[in-house]
Amino acid sequence: MTSINFIERSSINLSNRKLFTSTEQTLKQKSIITVFVLGIALLSALSASIGIFSAEGGGPYRFRSVRGKEVMIYGKGIYRHMSAEVAPQGIAQDYVTLFLGIPLLLVSLFMARRGSLRGRFLLTGVVGYFLVTYLFYLVMGMYNDLFLAYVVLLALSFYTFLLLFQSFNTKHLFSCFNENTPVKFAGGFLVFNAVSIAFLWLSIVVPPLLDGTVVPVQTEHYTTLIVQGIDLAILLPGSFISGVLFYRKRNSGYLWAPVYFVFLSLLMTALTAKVAAMAMLGYAVIPAIYIIPTFNLASILGTILILKKIRDESINIPQKGVYDEPVLTK
Repeated sequence: MTSINFIERSSINLSNRKLFTSTEQTLKQKSIITVFVLGIALLSALSASIGIFSAEGGGPYRFRSVRGKEVMIYGKGIYRHMSAEVAPQGIAQDYVTLFLGIPLLLVSLFMARRGSLRGRFLLTGVVGYFLVTYLFYLVMGMYNDLFLAYVVLLALSFYTFLLLFQSFNTKHLFSCFNENTPVKFAGGFLVFNAVSIAFLWLSIVVPPLLDGTVVPVQTEHYTTLIVQGIDLAILLPGSFISGVLFYRKRNSGYLWAPVYFVFLSLLMTALTAKVAAMAMLGYAVIPAIYIIPTFNLASILGTILILKKIRDESINIPQKGVYDEPVLTK
């Protein structure tokens, strides 16, 4: 009896020690991610504001690229060395980041810190938007005064995204969704999104390879097609895989798909703003002016439908932390 009691007491002590360590680690992660998210909010607000309001420079001018093509350069503000077609798109995205992305980031952080699983999904997807946004700004934007700001923003977004992604327990995550969650619609849309955008980008890349010109006109004076390359290599496969996993009700699909929908909603909103900016400047935007807003609305609808199906009230998160694993009460 004494031996058995000793073993039982030892097991309880070990269990309590493990629980204490986990809680301690959770609080530490919570503090780290809060600091990182606030850093993203402050630094992106500064960068986006400079992008919108800076106006120094002599104005547009023509530039001959290393490929011998003439490109019209924007010539004003922080994006003055970028092309006259791309710079206004960056400014349009800055508006979305400043007036939509940052408020959503802070609201979702508040929700997640209060123990909301819905808030945690929202926060992860919004951080994903900042990650992709400043990845593009860092590798595509012409070198400017904000280079180090883009470096820090990319670092903060990347590691925050990793920490948030690791905070989900995919083994039980499906139980936190209602049975009527629209997995078929949502999963099918993500697959359709991946295939459609892939064909759109390949229609730019493949024809020059076939006719011998090799380099698409859209390359302008940049080194390569950054957006198309990252989309085709990372983001579109991510959309496709997320869609398939969600459609087939796989455990990991219940993590990937909601996060991707939140991210896609913000990204498509930025793309809609870019298309609108181009239309206002007189550029040809058909058929993009119809396609992008349609995808935008569908992604927002999918996000709302999925997040509404999360049963926040069905989980118990002991420390009200963003990173505590949900314990099912049913």
